[in-house]
Amino acid sequence: MAETDVRADFIDESGIESLIAKHRVADHKRVREVLAKARELKGITAEDVAILVAVEEPELRDELFATAQAVKQEIYGTRIVFFAPLYISNRCANECSYCAFRARNAELERRTLNQEEISAEVRALVDQGHKRVLVVAGESYPDRKGLQYVVEAIRTVYNTRSERGDIRRVNVNVAPLTVEQFRELKAADISVYQIFQETYHRATYARVHLAGPKRNYDWRLTAMDRAMEAGIRDVGIGPLFGLYDWRFEVLAMMQHIRHLEERYGCGAHTISVPRLEPAAGSEMASNPPHAVSDADFLKIIAILRLAVPSVGLVMSTRESAEIRRKSFQIGISQTSAGSRTDPGGYEEAAAGFTSGQFLVGDQRPLDEVVREVAEMGFTPSFCTACYRLNRTGKDFMDLAKPGAIKYHCSPNALSSFVEYLENYASESTKATGKRHVLDQMATMNIGQLRRVAPILARVRCGEKDVFI
Repeated sequence: MAETDVRADFIDESGIESLIAKHRVADHKRVREVLAKARELKGITAEDVAILVAVEEPELRDELFATAQAVKQEIYGTRIVFFAPLYISNRCANECSYCAFRARNAELERRTLNQEEISAEVRALVDQGHKRVLVVAGESYPDRKGLQYVVEAIRTVYNTRSERGDIRRVNVNVAPLTVEQFRELKAADISVYQIFQETYHRATYARVHLAGPKRNYDWRLTAMDRAMEAGIRDVGIGPLFGLYDWRFEVLAMMQHIRHLEERYGCGAHTISVPRLEPAAGSEMASNPPHAVSDADFLKIIAILRLAVPSVGLVMSTRESAEIRRKSFQIGISQTSAGSRTDPGGYEEAAAGFTSGQFLVGDQRPLDEVVREVAEMGFTPSFCTACYRLNRTGKDFMDLAKPGAIKYHCSPNALSSFVEYLENYASESTKATGKRHVLDQMATMNIGQLRRVAPILARVRCGEKDVFI
């Protein structure tokens, strides 16, 4: 049997549909019982999730959001981690109905960056202040070099130096690989391997993936199994909301996470929550078959924060600034900013996103988003310490689940933020940021101050990449 003939059997569609039907109307008493349970930081069951999915009344929704906010604060503290996607190619062999990169889309200008162009993109990102990137490529590579092109791109990212710094960690979003290929990717020193199932609903998956290797539902769904078998400890998942009923997608994703936990002792490190946005050459992207309202979208984020409290929830710039602000309050712990979804977009800063994967909703520069996040009382973080201190996989989760990870990450978040303020921030962001740092330190006890003050002093004296 070929490796691609694998069959995934851990998504129980009939069971999911039964749960949704059983809890179609919210039971106030049971909802509040689930919210009380969620405050214990141990996660909630699939049935609990189905109970929360039915919440519609404003009063119950407010209680859901308040609980999610409290859980996020307990696990992650005030920090919001920043990253940028780095698109190296928009060539793709797949025909995905919702994506501008689809093979037959004649409206898209195709481009694959060479290593010099990738290096120029990296310098542009470093000059903004970014320290971690997500390398993204379509499922097609130049000269049939396949994975080697991606590995070479990762090395280029790490080896590129700007007068203002460098990129410290690389995450990757590329097509499913074999176990042996995943070992090659791991050897390139990646942090998180990310891939989206797009939709967990098998029939819908077949309808929207018309041609190309991505048509194989099972090969894609089992990609995380092969990544973990290859020794990659941190993986990131997520559906593309809008292709099918969001309630089904959330519950199916819980089954996916449970499968990984039972088989490998650790589930997803991150969950992304992309929602269908307009894309050049895609009618479906502009008119999602199962459009998700803003109210339901925020509810998804809150429910996920309660269901898997220790997981990093990732928000992209697909969404508007307003939705992003609300999402930070109720669950999001990682976000991109100043993003471009077209290869070469950072260095060239071309208008129009003619070769982008989708329409970017929040086009503000990194500095402006950082300033706003600090004004909201959150600590913008560019820290990459956990990856380099091997606080990954189950080791990270063992600290995150009881809320202990923030005692490591909060000081490092402040250190990386002060480094940003000293080296990259505009004057207005620097003023806002310094007030935020003082406010954060005012909440600390003597023991915490003794840990934080020395590393901040070192950064202010010119040291970079200071962490504990």
